Amino acid sequence: MATETEKKPAKKRATTTKAKTKSKAKPKKNLVIVESPSKAKTIEKYLGSTYKVVASIGHIRDLPKSTMGVDIENDYAPKYINIRGKGDVIKGLKKDAKAAKHVYLASDPDREGEAIAWHLSHILDLDLESGENRVVFNEITKDAVKDAFKQPRKIDMDLVDAQQARRVLDRLVGYSISPILWKKVKKGLSAGRVQSVALGLVIARENEIQAFQPDEYWTMDSEFKKDKTTFKATFYGVDGKKLELPDNEAVQDILRRLNQKSDFDITKVEAKERKRNPQPAFTTSTLQQTANTQLNFRTRKTMMAAQQLYEGINLGGKEGSVGLITYMRTDSTRISEIAKADASTFIHEEYGAEYAATKPVQGKQQEGAQDAHEAIRPTSVFRTPASIKDKLTNDQFKLYQLIWSRFVASQMTPEILDTMAVTIEQNGVMFRANGSKTKFAGFTKAYPAAKEKDNKLPTLTVGDLVQLAKMSPEQHFTQPPARYTEAALVKALEENGVGRPSTYAATIETIQKRGYVRIDAKKFVPTELGELVQNTVQEFFPDVTNIKFTAEVETSLDNVEAGKENWVKVIDDFFKPFSKELTKAETEMEKIVLKDRLAGFNCDVCGAPMLEKMGRYGKFYACSRFPDCRNTQTIVEEIGLGCPKCGIGQIVERKTKRGRTFYGCSRYPDCDFVSWDKPTEKTRADGTTPKDDEEVADTKAEKETEQAK
Repeated sequence: MATETEKKPAKKRATTTKAKTKSKAKPKKNLVIVESPSKAKTIEKYLGSTYKVVASIGHIRDLPKSTMGVDIENDYAPKYINIRGKGDVIKGLKKDAKAAKHVYLASDPDREGEAIAWHLSHILDLDLESGENRVVFNEITKDAVKDAFKQPRKIDMDLVDAQQARRVLDRLVGYSISPILWKKVKKGLSAGRVQSVALGLVIARENEIQAFQPDEYWTMDSEFKKDKTTFKATFYGVDGKKLELPDNEAVQDILRRLNQKSDFDITKVEAKERKRNPQPAFTTSTLQQTANTQLNFRTRKTMMAAQQLYEGINLGGKEGSVGLITYMRTDSTRISEIAKADASTFIHEEYGAEYAATKPVQGKQQEGAQDAHEAIRPTSVFRTPASIKDKLTNDQFKLYQLIWSRFVASQMTPEILDTMAVTIEQNGVMFRANGSKTKFAGFTKAYPAAKEKDNKLPTLTVGDLVQLAKMSPEQHFTQPPARYTEAALVKALEENGVGRPSTYAATIETIQKRGYVRIDAKKFVPTELGELVQNTVQEFFPDVTNIKFTAEVETSLDNVEAGKENWVKVIDDFFKPFSKELTKAETEMEKIVLKDRLAGFNCDVCGAPMLEKMGRYGKFYACSRFPDCRNTQTIVEEIGLGCPKCGIGQIVERKTKRGRTFYGCSRYPDCDFVSWDKPTEKTRADGTTPKDDEEVADTKAEKETEQAK
């Protein structure tokens, strides 16, 4: 017993010693807060073990969804609340901040990022006045991140106020007009500063198309022959003057002057050297436009892939997670001196000195453009698309290749073309032929997509005789302006100074979600609902749909960011006249009844009359006994073309559940012909056209040429 009693204290002492060892305090770490987990992962690797990097997962505070959330009587003070579902994130951030040596806020380097940092500082009770805890960088690379942490700054309240002003303005417009539209027209509708202008542009273009009166004109495309070589030419004029061909009579007058079996004279040959300069590196807007036209990317898809490339991609090995491009929200075409020097080195090594520009091209800044960040470029020009292809998704690779190629090209010399303009005459009738051939590839060496197609002419000199091989007079009619594609709509919004490129994706998505526009052959078409809403908003809230007014508001927001205007005054100047319009709309706007029309046939389930109804994506048929009978049918429209596959059915226009237009055979499922593109008389049974064959052949030829080089 004594022995056992003696052992017990010894055990206790051992336990005490262990406890003391455990309680030894660990050195506190610096806490860095960013928006996304992938960005956090990339940055933590660069900062080392003395830093802990966590993500807020975007915004943590915002205006409430259920109410206006703006105190109009108290200088439009926003009533922020913690975003629902962010409780655990906030709890974790508070815990990490309490345990940290110092807290750094490293959200994105723009208005939105500054606002996130400001909201975080409030939630975490950080010292806004004396604390320098805001860190910004334009690219997520080791050098850029480390340099940024050497010079932290205070939160820029001008940037925060600019974001608050935009948020409050959009809330005042949206939450004021939408309830009126719900009451007077239909539930689920909305209006907004930028979305109403975007919708207005689509409708205005459609009105132009509907009002368009085509004019007749003729062309006389011809083929001439020298020795065994044929080349194309077009009719130019008569007796040294350019002449239009308005009708067939004018064509016949020309033909009567010609002897098609006799020789034609080469009367003029102009050989010149032409230079084509590269375009500057991408801004947000030009990236969205080019990705849409070249890659067929929707605006949202482009911005999502760009975000991923910016925040970091795991390349494996020693590199690990790396930010591949600079910040993707920018209006600037400016390039840093370091990036220019690296590009010059790369071009010298890869292509040769003759390809490196001594004075690279500089793009023109859009009026009101924000120049806080560089253009969108790769963080390292030496990281070629081919070298990391296996580490990227297909979309990431395509976009990175586009950004990389455009940037490298912007630092290269012009493409040089040998051009030739030839005049061909007989009896005073003049034809023109134009040819071009690449003499020096220049920037197209790195950016093949920008290359023009060669149009070679035979060697021709003044006095040569050529023979007419083919004459093709053809009647045409002038065409109305084209409907907006996503790329064209983005360009129009930017040119009119409406919104910011960073908001365009959300704007375009909203007008589709609301059913205000539908997509037909990749182009926007307004729906009846869209036109109804726009006309209503335009009547009672003319400023909201006015392009010039909206652009002026945008300029005022930029002035707030620059510290030139007070954000409360900007909102007040807008809201005072707007509130009068609200009062008028409440009292004078008549209720619009969207009447369902009889479809003219009965339900094949219950026999009741079918109705033509208006849905989110246009019209559809539904049973009049709804909800007792839920039978619905898609309204299909024939396009006046027989099915190229079965030859029996008609091609009809259909819609997916998301409202996207496609074309199929009316005999489906007996015939499974389907196409996203609107078929023409040249469309084959598999949905392709001769044009597709040409494009495939051109691509193949380009690849073979490149391989041969």
